[in-house]
Amino acid sequence: MELPNECKRADSRRHQILAAAARCFCEHGFHGASIAQISKVAGMSPGHIYHYFDNKDAIIGAIVAQDLEHRLALTGILREVAKTRSGLRAHVGEAITKQLDPHAAALKVEIIAEAARNPKVAEIVREADAIGRRGLAAVIREIRLRSGHTDDERIIDGIVELFSALFGGVILRSITNPALDAEAFISRLVCVIDATLHENKG
Repeated sequence: MELPNECKRADSRRHQILAAAARCFCEHGFHGASIAQISKVAGMSPGHIYHYFDNKDAIIGAIVAQDLEHRLALTGILREVAKTRSGLRAHVGEAITKQLDPHAAALKVEIIAEAARNPKVAEIVREADAIGRRGLAAVIREIRLRSGHTDDERIIDGIVELFSALFGGVILRSITNPALDAEAFISRLVCVIDATLHENKG
């Protein structure tokens, strides 16, 4: 069933604002990016921005929610693709490619930096991370059971943190080493993930 035109229009405006805010946060930093700048890039008045978002913290919350939605989608796909090395490689390759995108990396680093200073943003980021970790834990547990492993929560949590650290670290590597050999890195990372999911008993 199609959404009413006004709902679709509002959704389009929200995406327009979030894209403009992401660009401004990357170029000027969270504190350097004003609502006036965001409104100029978005092509709408500051009042229009405030109609959809109370403040910049709320904008970050919406950006984090978008990222979480993508993360949960990738986690769901992992359940099936992990059955084969080729499927796992393609999946990891897609995820790493996204993490290596300079724009996406700069935005995530800016949000994490703001979370270290701003308790409200920290709460947003940590809540999203907790949801993402729970989803990943459920999928990892299922994959490990399929491979004949019965793990306690400590082992599953350890694997979740390992994968989170690996993918989170890619963001920093994309900035500190833009010449990173993505193909070689993905190949090695697939070996680590495959061994952890199917062979390593913790």
